[in-house]
Amino acid sequence: MDLQHICKTMAAVAKSAGQFIREERSKITNDDIELKGKASLVTYVDKNAETMIVTELRKLIPEAGYITEEGTATEDGEQLKWVIDPLDGTTNFIHGIFPHSVSIGLIDGDEPIAGVVYEIGQDELFSAWKGGGAWLNGNPIEVSKCSTHEDALLATGFPYYNFEMLNDYLRLLEFFMIETRGMRRMGSAAVDMVYVACGRFDGFFEHALHSWDIAAGIIILKEAGGKVCDFRGGDNFLHGKEIIASNENYFPAFFEKVNHYLG
Repeated sequence: MDLQHICKTMAAVAKSAGQFIREERSKITNDDIELKGKASLVTYVDKNAETMIVTELRKLIPEAGYITEEGTATEDGEQLKWVIDPLDGTTNFIHGIFPHSVSIGLIDGDEPIAGVVYEIGQDELFSAWKGGGAWLNGNPIEVSKCSTHEDALLATGFPYYNFEMLNDYLRLLEFFMIETRGMRRMGSAAVDMVYVACGRFDGFFEHALHSWDIAAGIIILKEAGGKVCDFRGGDNFLHGKEIIASNENYFPAFFEKVNHYLG
């Protein structure tokens, strides 16, 4: 399997979907917005973009299954699966703010082996395949060298449907607000992951995630020299709805604090 070729095609598909999303932004009205949950929004743009992506990927690997946010296609026990978020950051998109992104991952079993994240606002295409390094618009990227809280800029996402860990989450945020350079909440977990991969952020954590939020970001981060785990230090992060991501140097200190409050 030529993962480099596959990744190149994935990138073209993501950029095409991103162009569609960009062009549709000015056409969105309140009548186009549907509620999947109290703070979980979807529009025809998400759904149509997902259909576009699935249609093209079927040509690339016909035997692959699908894990998709909008349910356009599904898995049925396939070894290879596409994991797709056609528009990560829908709320940002609806409100006309960035970032929002297209995220496409390819997993073998439960291992991400190729991924692309296209951030539409800055026209930035992040990509990686297993053993091939990590790339931003064709240039190699790597994680930061930060090793301490005081030098770290961190990212997270706020829960919007599962609030059972809210008090512990707020206590952890208080620690990081005091001890680090600051916290950012971008509104797109896929973007958070690739921003760690290219050294803009030094760490990212979030819970109540889905696999389509992070599958592409995981392989991009790993190929850029980063580390990921769940809140207890294990490997149940793709489907376990929680993730810690950082560079190698900062990971021990970062993991210790997230694990203390949330593990």
